[in-house]
Amino acid sequence: MTNRRSFVTASAFTALSAGRVLGANDRIQVGLIGCGQRGIKALLTDALKFREEANIECTAVCDIWRQHKEEAAGYVKKTAGNEARQMTAYRELLAQKEIDAVLIATPDHQHATMLTDAVRAGKDAYCEKPLAMDMRDLNLCVDTVKKSDRVVQMGTQVRSLPSSMGAKKWVQAGGLGKVIKIEQVRNGIHPYWHRYGERTLVEGDTDWKAFLFNRKARPFEANLQTGWFGHRDFSRGAHSNLMVHFIDLVHHVTGSNPPKRVVTLGGTFRWKDQYTAPDSVETILEYDDFLVRYSTAFGTGAGNYLKFFGSKGTLDASNWSGRPFEVSGKGAEEPLPEGTTIPEVQSDHHMLNWLKCLRTRQQPNAPIESGYAHSVAVIMSDEALVRGRRMVHDAQKRAIREG
Repeated sequence: MTNRRSFVTASAFTALSAGRVLGANDRIQVGLIGCGQRGIKALLTDALKFREEANIECTAVCDIWRQHKEEAAGYVKKTAGNEARQMTAYRELLAQKEIDAVLIATPDHQHATMLTDAVRAGKDAYCEKPLAMDMRDLNLCVDTVKKSDRVVQMGTQVRSLPSSMGAKKWVQAGGLGKVIKIEQVRNGIHPYWHRYGERTLVEGDTDWKAFLFNRKARPFEANLQTGWFGHRDFSRGAHSNLMVHFIDLVHHVTGSNPPKRVVTLGGTFRWKDQYTAPDSVETILEYDDFLVRYSTAFGTGAGNYLKFFGSKGTLDASNWSGRPFEVSGKGAEEPLPEGTTIPEVQSDHHMLNWLKCLRTRQQPNAPIESGYAHSVAVIMSDEALVRGRRMVHDAQKRAIREG
């Protein structure tokens, strides 16, 4: 007689990828889609760091930019010792039956469609954030993932830190009392897209049409691809690309649903240049019973912080690089005792968490639902900025509207 445990275990290793039947000791083959700085220096580096522990191998890399593709293949060879096939078209990589899972680190406007296509191709996936730039792509992607048996991890890695896990447990147990307000200010002297836009690219080294993807056709313009972070067709700006880390942490720690209403103001006040993303933005998000504020101003690196305010005190998560979050009862209605600390909760590295889930078939730390929640927040924030109106989330219809 087969018990539930043996059935689940057996199923885990036969469901990894369409066309492949894996045993418990079989090596998982992974492909990288998007070989830029984030793709190589974060996702690929992290995956290969755990290649022996997770028994995985990167066997293919894909990018429309020739030099990036070659750099990724070289990194695989240098780090892991094997040859990774180089591809230009991501659908070609997805068509490889022996590839079980993919890392997606492409520009923001491509995430949702590529993840949808990956899941339809039977691949598990780790996808960078934000998941989507509009509700149509978001809902289609989420529905596709939820109807499948694929293991999908969102690239909001901050939630897997022991400090974040500890804060989640402590706050949801009432450690901070009634959560009243959560704020982040994240400034910088230069917009982060400047350093990317300074790269050199000639038309012969890229597939321009593939970069544009589902955006309108236009003549080749190198800076649109190299500096895509600062062009609104491809990434909305800091309130979408940077705020996603913060807002996902808000959802993770508090256990809240997406915001109900959002208002946003912003514009370009310091860096008046060729880029179309605002260099300053201020957005307020209303949840069921607390407010959230996010602010970025490029032109100054001062004034940065991230704090949760509650009836018992303040949780300071300004340093989210791995150090324990700090708490204080100063100024609170019911002050925390002096010396209060938040115990950390041990957690695997975000990438290792996903790699382990490829075998157990359990949900990872940042499942598709978290991608839906963070995307709703950043889409609402941008729509409020563009329309100059307060935006409302209709949870039943999975839509946003003015209101």
